Amino acid sequence: MSSSESTKPNILVFFTDQQRWDTLGINGYQEGLTPHFDRLARQGTFFKHAVTPQPVCGPCRSCLQTGQYATTTGVWKNGPGLKPDAPKLAELFNEAGYRTSYFGKWHLSEGTGNGAVPKENRAGYQDWLAANCVELESGPYSSVLWNEENEKVQLPGYRVDAQTDAMIRYIQDRAQETKSARQPFLCFHSYLEPHHQNTDDSYPAPHGMEDTYRSAPLPPDLQTLGGTSASQWAGYCGMIKRLDDALGRTMDALTSTGLIENTVVVFISDHGCHFKTRNGEYKRSPHESSVRIPFAIWGPSWDGGGERNEAVSLVDFMPSLLDTAGIKIPESVQGTSLLPLTRNQNDQWPEACLIQFGDGFMSPGRAVRTNRWKYAVTASDEYNGQGSAPEYEETFLYDLQTDPYELRNLIHSENHLPVKEKLIKILHQLMSEASEEKTEIISSELQPSGQRTVDYPNS
Repeated sequence: MSSSESTKPNILVFFTDQQRWDTLGINGYQEGLTPHFDRLARQGTFFKHAVTPQPVCGPCRSCLQTGQYATTTGVWKNGPGLKPDAPKLAELFNEAGYRTSYFGKWHLSEGTGNGAVPKENRAGYQDWLAANCVELESGPYSSVLWNEENEKVQLPGYRVDAQTDAMIRYIQDRAQETKSARQPFLCFHSYLEPHHQNTDDSYPAPHGMEDTYRSAPLPPDLQTLGGTSASQWAGYCGMIKRLDDALGRTMDALTSTGLIENTVVVFISDHGCHFKTRNGEYKRSPHESSVRIPFAIWGPSWDGGGERNEAVSLVDFMPSLLDTAGIKIPESVQGTSLLPLTRNQNDQWPEACLIQFGDGFMSPGRAVRTNRWKYAVTASDEYNGQGSAPEYEETFLYDLQTDPYELRNLIHSENHLPVKEKLIKILHQLMSEASEEKTEIISSELQPSGQRTVDYPNS
C-alpha cells in the first residue's frame, strides 16, 4: 500500500431512517434527544436546511449510492434495484483502495425478498451484515441480519444497540490490523430506527424509555394536525435518544482505537415523518416534516465548517464523500460536492433544491425549496403509479420564514403570484438539470387575499 493510500481518511456514515429535522437540539428542540449530534455538528459542518431528493426509503437510498436523482437511477419507488451502469459509491471507493462495508437496512435489492441480499445486488460493498428490509425481518429485540455468505445472524440486545455493537467490533478489527495490511475504510451503517415497525405500525423504543417522553412537546404541525402523533411521539423520541447514545458510543470507539484522528463521520437520515398528517402514512409528501433531514459531517477537512444555510440535498452526499477521499467524481453524478462550502467557496451555489415525490402509492409530484419558499406541483390521479407526468397542477406554496411548519397554504393567493412565477422558472431549470422532460404546470385559481399590500423600503 502506498503512503498516499495510507493517509486517506476513513469515512463512517451514521444513517438513521425517518428522523425529523426538528428532533435536533441544534434546531431548537428542548428535550435533549441529541446531545452528541449537537456537539459534533457544531464541531464540524452542519447543513441546517438539508433536504432529501425523494422522501421514500428505496428511492432516497438510490440517490445516496449514486449521486443521481431517483428518476435517473430508475428507483423512483420501493422495489427496483440499481442499474448496472449507475455510478456506485462502494465500487468507486473499492477502486481507490478502500475497504468497504455495509451494516443494517439496504432496501435496494430487486426481487430478492426482505432478507438476504445476493452479492450482485450489494452495489460493490465488500464486508456485509445487512437485510433488505430490516423492519419486516426483525423486531426491536430480535435483530436479524445476513453476512457476506448470506448466513443468517441473530444479534443480541435492542436493535440499535445490537447493530452498534457489531459496528464497534468492526472498528476494533480495523484498528488492530498491522499498518502494512491496513486499508482506509468506508463503513456505511444504516439503522432502521426511528422508522416505524411495519408489522404492527408502532414506534418501539427501548423498554422504559417511552415513558420518559410521555410529556415531550409535539412540534407545531403535529399539535395542529394531530395524525397518529399523540400515541406515537413518545416512542419516536425514545428511539432517537437511543440512536444518539449509539452515536456517542461510536465516537468513543473511534477515540479509544486511535482512528478518530483520520476518520470523517457523516450523519444523515433518508427522510422525515409527518405521522399521517399530510396523507395516509408517514412520508411521501413535499412538506418539511417529510423532506427536511438532519445532515452533518465532521472530522478531517470538515471540522470548523460551521452552520451552512445553503440549499443542500442528499443528492450531494455521494460526490461529497468522493471529494473527501480525493476520488474523481464521475460525470454522470448529478449532485455536487459540499466540501467547497467549508471553505466559503459558495459564490455559484444554487438557491434552491429539487424534490421529487410520489412513488406508486400516490401521483408523482415535484417541489422546489429555497430557504424562504416551498412550491410544489402534483400530477392528477391518472398518473398514479408512474414516476413522472407530462403535466402537474399547483398544489402548495408555503412561506417558510413566517410559517416554518407549513400550516397556511398560499397557492391560491393573488398577492403571491410574482413569487410563484419565479419559483416555476427555478423548478423548470432544476428538472432540466435532473434530465427530466419539460412539463406543463397548470396554474391554480387565484383569490384575493383580502389584505392590503405595501412595499416598504428595506423589506
